[in-house]
Order: sequence, then structure tokens, then C-alpha cells
Amino acid sequence: MKNPIETERLLLRELELSDAEGMFELDSNPNVHLFLGNKPVKHIEESIEYIKFVQKQYKDFGTGRWAVVLKETNEFLGWSGIKFITDEINSHKNFYELGYRFIEKHWGKGYATEAGKTFINHAFNKMKVEVLYAYADAGNENSRKILEKLGFRFVNSFEYQEELEVWYELKNPNSN
Repeated sequence: MKNPIETERLLLRELELSDAEGMFELDSNPNVHLFLGNKPVKHIEESIEYIKFVQKQYKDFGTGRWAVVLKETNEFLGWSGIKFITDEINSHKNFYELGYRFIEKHWGKGYATEAGKTFINHAFNKMKVEVLYAYADAGNENSRKILEKLGFRFVNSFEYQEELEVWYELKNPNSN
């Protein structure tokens, strides 16, 4: 397991099976899934399977979504991190993508931005990634604002899984 990363308010660490209840609270909320195809999970076993899937990504690619925990209370807030995507999305394949998802009661507190800055730094300086991508539902204004605040640049709109999405990129300033 990789060492956790601490920010001012957050502890970022690999997902563990003990995060299943928090993951279920996150992914069973229809509001969280409003811009994710409206498919909230119905059983905690789905959350456990997702955690196992992410843990396999750690082994296969050395990266994946991490738990975001509030240091002050040790409360699970959601997840963020760098995922290596092997599927083709918007004419890209085998790329690194920044993502995040938080439990609704923790929205609007800056956690996605705080974790995102840390993962961008990690991707560029530790993983030596040349460019990071991110995408969101075209109607998800809050997610788009976060990406823009993090320095991502809008590239284009595209259709993915029958939804209109927006594609962003952020180039490593240390790369040529």
C-alpha cells in the first residue's frame, strides 16, 4: 500500500474494504448520480465490489481512486484520484484522468479542489505524467468549475454513453 498523503484538512489514502459503508452512502444517493447516468447502487455489496475493482487497479496500474478522509474526525468524505483509463473515451485511450466524487453533505466545502490540487501535484511530480484529462457531464456546472479552478482547460464536448460530456486537459508544466 502506498503511503497516505495529508493536506491541510484531508487524509488521502488507498480505498479499503472498511470504506464500504461510506462508499454506499455516497453511491446510493440519487443526487450524487444525477450526472452519472442516474444509476445509484442499491446494495452495499456493489460498493464492496467497486472497492475491490479499484484495489485491482492499484495492482495493475499503480494508481487509482483514493479515499478522502477528514483528518479532524476521520470521516469518509468520498474519493478522488488519478485513474489510468484503458477504454477509449473521446478518441483517447490509455490515459490518466483526474476524478472525484463526494458525499452530498460535504459538497461546496472545497474538498474536491483541495484533493485535486494534491493529486495533480502527485501525477506531475511523482508519477511524471505529461498530461492529465478529466471529463464531466456537460450540465454539471459545479464539477466544471472545480476543473477550471484546478487549471484544466476545456477542449471539446462529446457524447459518451448517450450523454453530452465535456473534456478537459491539463498539461504538466514541467514537461517539454
